[in-house]
Amino acid sequence: MRAFLFLFLLFPLIELAVLIKVGGAIGAIPTILLVVGSAVLGSILLRVAGIATAFRARERLARGELPEQEVLEGLMIAVGGGLLLLPGFISDIFGLLCLVPFTRRIFVGKIRARAAEQAARQRAFADDLAAAQRPGGSRPNVLEGEYERRD
Repeated sequence: MRAFLFLFLLFPLIELAVLIKVGGAIGAIPTILLVVGSAVLGSILLRVAGIATAFRARERLARGELPEQEVLEGLMIAVGGGLLLLPGFISDIFGLLCLVPFTRRIFVGKIRARAAEQAARQRAFADDLAAAQRPGGSRPNVLEGEYERRD
């Protein structure tokens, strides 16, 4: 948590330092045009990628499948578009990485793998708790009885 807070506070300072360096190298007007251009490009890419992802999700829903890949890609598109709208070059790089389909699928794959690991850990922990709370330790509950088949 402290690392995230530290990065959150440090990020604007790094962005400002990069903007000053780029502005010193190419000038103020080209730097401003680059920042505005990246925001415009981000809004266009956000719209196009968002619509394409929404159509794919709709097709999967029509087939009766859950669109989990499309939902995660939509989230990455929203994050990428938001980063592109922020002024600065570092946020633009991360925003473009979120909007490019190849890298977006890599990120989504890693997110899905991490979520599966977390779910497995929680499931194992819940099974351990359930076994410990049973009377008699980890023995399963067995119901004994008799039955009779009538045809």
